[in-house]
Amino acid sequence: MVPALQPLLPSGGLRRGTTVAVTSSAALALALVAGASAAGSWVAAVGLPDLGIVAAVETGIALERLALVPSPGARAWPAVVAAFLDAVDVVLVRSPPRLPAAQARRLAARARERGAVLVPLGAWSQPADLRLAVTASAWQGLGQGHGHLLARQVEVAIAGRGAATRERRFLLWLPSPDGTITLMEPDARVGPGGPAGLALAGDGDAPAGAARPAGAPLADAG
Repeated sequence: MVPALQPLLPSGGLRRGTTVAVTSSAALALALVAGASAAGSWVAAVGLPDLGIVAAVETGIALERLALVPSPGARAWPAVVAAFLDAVDVVLVRSPPRLPAAQARRLAARARERGAVLVPLGAWSQPADLRLAVTASAWQGLGQGHGHLLARQVEVAIAGRGAATRERRFLLWLPSPDGTITLMEPDARVGPGGPAGLALAGDGDAPAGAARPAGAPLADAG
């Protein structure tokens, strides 16, 4: 696990056999799996044709241990994910629209049986062991009609089962001005209104208040 994210998870890292869902933010999902990849684990990404490869590398994912199936098709998708759960440590997925709950349950059960980690990005039709969401976001670096996106502060909400039943919230640099992922307040308990100065999260990883252009890679800005 990337050191900045260790205090966020009840076990201090990704626990084998679990399903960890990430809402909206591809940058957060990549950060979540980057530590395992850097430590030598294989990661597969299924159903993410707009995944930012440059962003994956900058986050710390090793491309030589990254398997990609961008568009397997809705009918083949469950079989492809199941095959990777049999062979790969971490499987990052985006499910087809209206994935039947029974298929989601079978894949979560397969992850438990095989000791893999299933990481759905976006909608997931079953409760996950752990669910992470970017609930507020503020970019730095843009002026009035000029500048570049340099850094982003985000609020991350975490909830789930067992020890994670009670929702917790933390502040992260995702990324910081030097490009790293940094925990801003390790013991932060941010209220439901969100931290001061952070706007409501926009569409995925786009700057708050700006829609992501059609066809633009997810999270290439960090």
